[in-house]
Amino acid sequence: MSSQKRQVKSDRSSVSARVLRALVVLLVLCDASSGAGGSERWEHLVDFDPNFRLLWNVDGQEVTFEMQARTLGYVGLGFSKDGTLAGADLVVGWMDDQGHAHLQDRHIRADSDGEPIVDPSQDYRMQFGFVNQTHTVFRFKRNLDTCDMKDDFPITNDTMRVIFMYSDERPQRGSDRLPQPLVAFKGSRSIFLTQRSSQDELTNDGSISVLELRNEDVELPEADESLYWCKIFKLDDFVQKHHLVRYEPVFDSPTSVLYLNHIILYECQGLSKELEQLSRQRGQPCFRLQPMHCNTVVANWARGSDGFTFPPEAGYPLESHQATYYMLETHYNYPDYTYDFSPFYRKNLSKQQRNMNIASHDDAAEPPADDGEELAEDDDGTMMEQQMVDNSGLKLYYTHKLRQYDAGVLSVGLDPNWRHIIPPRQEKVVSEGHCIGACTQRAFPREGINIFAVMSRTHLIGRQVKLRQVRGNAELQPIMHDTNIDPSYQDYRRLAAPAKVLPGDSLVAECIYDSSSRKSITLGGMTTREEICLILTLYYPRQRELTSCHSLPSLPTVLHSLGIEELASGTNPVVIASPAELAGMTLERRLTSYDWENQFESFQDVTRQGSFKPLCWTPTNTMMPGSDAEAYGSNITASWKPVDTCRTVRTNLVTEMIDMPAMDDHESTNMIDVDLKAKMSRSGQQTPPSTNHRQVGRSAASSVLESFLLLSLASILGWTLQ
Repeated sequence: MSSQKRQVKSDRSSVSARVLRALVVLLVLCDASSGAGGSERWEHLVDFDPNFRLLWNVDGQEVTFEMQARTLGYVGLGFSKDGTLAGADLVVGWMDDQGHAHLQDRHIRADSDGEPIVDPSQDYRMQFGFVNQTHTVFRFKRNLDTCDMKDDFPITNDTMRVIFMYSDERPQRGSDRLPQPLVAFKGSRSIFLTQRSSQDELTNDGSISVLELRNEDVELPEADESLYWCKIFKLDDFVQKHHLVRYEPVFDSPTSVLYLNHIILYECQGLSKELEQLSRQRGQPCFRLQPMHCNTVVANWARGSDGFTFPPEAGYPLESHQATYYMLETHYNYPDYTYDFSPFYRKNLSKQQRNMNIASHDDAAEPPADDGEELAEDDDGTMMEQQMVDNSGLKLYYTHKLRQYDAGVLSVGLDPNWRHIIPPRQEKVVSEGHCIGACTQRAFPREGINIFAVMSRTHLIGRQVKLRQVRGNAELQPIMHDTNIDPSYQDYRRLAAPAKVLPGDSLVAECIYDSSSRKSITLGGMTTREEICLILTLYYPRQRELTSCHSLPSLPTVLHSLGIEELASGTNPVVIASPAELAGMTLERRLTSYDWENQFESFQDVTRQGSFKPLCWTPTNTMMPGSDAEAYGSNITASWKPVDTCRTVRTNLVTEMIDMPAMDDHESTNMIDVDLKAKMSRSGQQTPPSTNHRQVGRSAASSVLESFLLLSLASILGWTLQ
């Protein structure tokens, strides 16, 4: 064949491929404009940094991801136990010079030099990949549990450490080696991938109103100090009942946000003159307040959270004749730079820009200067003194269109108290807080309550949390279980289906701590150096008998766990009376000098099997009648065990290569469209119209139809796809 004929055939093939791609684009656009019900609707979106966006949906035992990165090189997503590359499970994608999309399942061995190795079992299924002048995009699927126990991380209800990567370079043709993976690694984020709250926008709903409750010039703590600040608000405008349907944090500045540990809104009971007077003040440290009967939790933000959206069937009731006063409790703690909170705050500051006076989401706060002064660099490069007061708070979204159920909040766990003892230098210390069946029997309606969201709370050495449910002598499936919690990420997790808790059921909050880095004991308490074990549950229908269902180890249990038989009466400080070998020793001395290394197992057995004091609190801050007698844990004769769903026979998949056009995603989830519109706006050009809201991607039926048409046209015309 002459060179001229070969050139004609090559040109014809190139034109044919372009025609096919154009047909694909037309089919996709037609599908998007028709509003097909099966099209991809992204439920979750996270900006890891200004250049990397992740979108995902979970459907049954399968998850769909889309990576959007501002780069023309390779991009990557992965999972590891601690957010580092050591032992990571990765998926990496890039476009080659011929327009082919490559997607590979890889892993990094913990003892390697950081080079991602291609897995023998390829468990990611690519939907498409493409690149334009600025961005690279890949969409793909995988099973939550690939059953590749050697090289893959199962995606579970645990807090997942999600790794993200992007590079300006691509692998050379014919080579699988990734250029400079340690440079491409940009960091990680802790995320609930399977139980993350829906992030649907509410701004388009005309029935939604917004209310901000913010602190007023609270002075931030210094050094290792911790501050609990309480401010009373009077909300007397809710003459008719409304439903709170969403809340989110309102941050004041990139400096003060790093001091925030949690913000809790409580409902107060009564119409006292003291509450009225306090509502006219700017607030004060919480310890100065007399008991206010403000212990019913309405909304709870904790470090790492974006806020919470209630399910469509429930909302928290706001009704002035039921509750007129509310207390905003804000816990400030001097930043602990052992934990890197900056990725979350960079993202959240960007999202919350409309609520704050912040110029850019790149303005993440830096640790304080060595001389102790709070300084930051201004836009012109000069140094300025940082703001040392805070006006953060909560933004409430509420509606007059009432939902089917009133929602409530129930706290389960250990009451923060010195009796909660965590020995030092131990890799696994188990603590349990009990909500006894006698309290649920008295408080819950006959049909029970439905728990639809859960937030666990520990401080710095918490590692695992479980909310157990016991009915009679049988332990049911845990309502929540996280074996890899992150102290810097505490958020409500939406359960896939509400958990039914009946009157008489017992609930147990189980927390596991790693105190191996601590040289002395850790006691229960509210400061971050102390520890807590609390689980907040959102449920419906709301009951008004029980707000906190806690417990404490009984004093006899605590003494027995320390080898103490009796305390001397009337001594200050407290002195041990017996046994003889401990007589005259102070209780404090016994706590600090106890042989934890050799006596830990005995201590653990006694604290878990000994008696405890139930603490069932009502909305008026009083104990529920008949619940103050010492109790013991349930005698469980039937335990729940998880089912292993992995197959014994696997089918290995090979690396996929697909050439696909760009999808026309909605501007709210498409980083590329947003970036393009911003550039056009700055240049004075008219921005293209947006697509239908939430109409993202294609339906499964249209994908099959598109593939069928492509194959049919190719077969009829004799075309070859490049």
